[in-house]
Amino acid sequence: MGFSQAISGMNAAAQQLDVIGNNIANSATAGFKSASISFADMYAGSKVGMGVKVASVMQNFNDGTVTSTNNSLDVAISGNGFFRLVDSSGQAYYTRNGQFQMDSERNIISADGLYLSGYLATGNPPTIQQGATPQPLSIPQTMLNASATTKAALQVNLNSNHSVPSKSPINASDADTFNYSTTITTYDSLGNPHNVQLFYVKTADNQWDVHYLDSSDPDAELTKAGVMAFDTSGKLISEPEMSININGIKGAAANSFTLSLANSSQQNLDKEAGSVKTPIVDGYVAGELVGYSINDDGSIYGIYSNQQTMLLGQIAMADFANINGLESAGNNNWRSTNQSGDAVIGIAGSGTFGSLTSGAIENSNVDMSQELVNMIVAQRNYQSNSQTIKTQDQILNTLVNLR
Repeated sequence: MGFSQAISGMNAAAQQLDVIGNNIANSATAGFKSASISFADMYAGSKVGMGVKVASVMQNFNDGTVTSTNNSLDVAISGNGFFRLVDSSGQAYYTRNGQFQMDSERNIISADGLYLSGYLATGNPPTIQQGATPQPLSIPQTMLNASATTKAALQVNLNSNHSVPSKSPINASDADTFNYSTTITTYDSLGNPHNVQLFYVKTADNQWDVHYLDSSDPDAELTKAGVMAFDTSGKLISEPEMSININGIKGAAANSFTLSLANSSQQNLDKEAGSVKTPIVDGYVAGELVGYSINDDGSIYGIYSNQQTMLLGQIAMADFANINGLESAGNNNWRSTNQSGDAVIGIAGSGTFGSLTSGAIENSNVDMSQELVNMIVAQRNYQSNSQTIKTQDQILNTLVNLR
């Protein structure tokens, strides 16, 4: 049995060297997970063993180091989870290699051409429907259409020292009919800007009328929006929201939006004019796609020339009850098996899933120092087993030469 025992030991050591060699060969492969081999002894109804066999080859799924790159589509995983990839037939694969790029149709693909899958953004404004079936993700070059203004906010201080204007009624062209004015820029359904002038007219102590005029519309008329009333401490006590109605121009639809004057005040600032803080206005002009970004939760945003961003989708993550039950499919990908269990799908940063880092990749987790030490040990094991064969040969030679 000495020969068979030694041969089994040499075979086991050779397979260990294969595993070590594969680890070293992939030490620069992004997302690669090193493997280790485990052995088991063999018995056949006697106390003397028959040698050794390879029990399993286990992969080490510990994190590799994260390195920044210049590719905004690169994504690194820290913690549990895999990227979910699909081929043209819908077969799912799983990987830790976050080196992604775009194909000619602007689908996000892996280096071997598989589609990165995730949740698509739908609705207006776009949102992610959690629990939906993951779909291939893409970054379309579709223009971001203009959005009409729906609300604006303005915080002003009206000078309590002002007097009621000497002339009446209000005339936008006559500064003697109002105390002062401000202008906010809003947008209609086609993205046309509207310069809306707001006029403040003191009618009595602690009482002001607010009028507006769309100076971008030659047919617009001066219209009263509402009244601002203050208490004796200068605090606004009237309804702070007013409705502004704007006519459509250049083919756009008419638009109405809410103007909030909340937190406005009436104080004497010892100067002629009042004060106005920067207005906050929603709505925007149309914009072309100029870039994209991926957040730590895997959400993908398009960046547009109008300084807006829009949610396009979110990368799906996959995890398994037994990750060592995954079957290697080559190209740094794995497939699920009965041993691994079905994939649990979710998003980064939730449940047991790890976090993502955009513009970075996860390096191989191969420890070169440890692999070289393991290589020396495997080599010595191989040599020692070969010595067993040599010794057995010498014993047999002695028996044959007995006289």
